[in-house]
Amino acid sequence: MEQIKVVEIKEDIRSRNNEQAKSIREELKEKKVFFLNVMSSPGSGKTTLIVNLVNRLKKDFRIGVIEADIDSDVDARTISEKTGVKTIQIHTAGACHLTCQMSYESLCSLGIDGLDFVILENIGNLVCPAEFDTGATKNMVLLSIPEGDDKPLKYPLMFEVADFVVVTKADVQPAFDFSLESAKRNVGGRNKDIPVFFTSALKDEGIDALEEYLRGEIKKAIC
Repeated sequence: MEQIKVVEIKEDIRSRNNEQAKSIREELKEKKVFFLNVMSSPGSGKTTLIVNLVNRLKKDFRIGVIEADIDSDVDARTISEKTGVKTIQIHTAGACHLTCQMSYESLCSLGIDGLDFVILENIGNLVCPAEFDTGATKNMVLLSIPEGDDKPLKYPLMFEVADFVVVTKADVQPAFDFSLESAKRNVGGRNKDIPVFFTSALKDEGIDALEEYLRGEIKKAIC
C-alpha cells in the first residue's frame, strides 16, 4: 500500500499577534494612554483590587476599564457601580484568553480619547493569557494567598511576562500555609528584581505602595 505523507503547515499566530501588539503600544504612546493588563487565576481578587485602585486614582486620572469574561457581565457591573468610571464588558465566546485583536477591538469600543489610564481585566487563567501580548503598557499579575506560594514554579510564563506582581488576600494568610519570602523567591526565580506587593484590597492594607508605584508608571506614560 502506498504511504501517504502528511505535511503540517502552521502559521505562527503569536508572531502576528506580537506585531500588532507593537502597533497598539505605539498608538497608545502617541495618545499618552497607560494600558494595564491584569492577569491571574479565577478568584484571586482582580475585580476587588481594581475597584480599590480606581477609587484611589480617579480623582487625578481619567480611567476606563475593560472587563473580559467568557460570559456574564457581573464584573463590569461591579466596577461601574462601585467606581462610576467608564466600563465595558467583552465576551470571548469560550476563548480562555484575549488576543491582541480582541484587545484592540475592546479599546476601540471603550474609546480611549480623553483617557489617561485603561485597565484590562483579562480572563482568569494562569496559562493562556500569558501567551498572547495584548499591547498593554504593563502586565500586572496577581497571586492570592489561598493559591499557595509555589504558583510561579508551576506556571512560569505568567510570572516571566509580568512587570510586577501583587500578592492578594493578605488578610487570610494565617489560615494558609503561605510564605511571603518563598513567594518572592519563586517570583524572582522567574523574573529577577521585579516589584512584588503584599496587599489586602478588602481590608485596604498594603495598597498605598501599589498606588504610588502605579501613579509613577501612569505619569511616565502620559507626560
